[in-house]
Amino acid sequence: VQLQAFGGALVQAGGYLSLSCAPSGRPFSRFVMGWFRQAPGKEREFVAAIRWSGGSTYYADSVKGRFTISRDDAKNTVYLQMNSLKPEDTAVYYCARQWPGAPLGTVSTTSYYDLWGQGTQVTVSS
Repeated sequence: VQLQAFGGALVQAGGYLSLSCAPSGRPFSRFVMGWFRQAPGKEREFVAAIRWSGGSTYYADSVKGRFTISRDDAKNTVYLQMNSLKPEDTAVYYCARQWPGAPLGTVSTTSYYDLWGQGTQVTVSS
């Protein structure tokens, strides 16, 4: 299984983008799917996650109220809708799959994700 993330672009501050992520193999239905980002010179950080079964969502404080994670069962795709973008949102965005059986409370921890996409660049100009 491979993950492919799409949708990164250059956008002005205050604008919006929608990222998508789809696997090349098995469906996501048993997993937690997450979005992370990494800015130059910084560590990879959690952005948002969704529990495929049940649809529970989780967000970093820095994106709450601006970003929305969702999934489409029929398309087996997870999305990240990003509104009111800020220059500090500039980063490479990665989608990832958490390994099955990961403990509760670990959705924001990179080490509990075992499959990562190749990343897509989001640049927000001021």
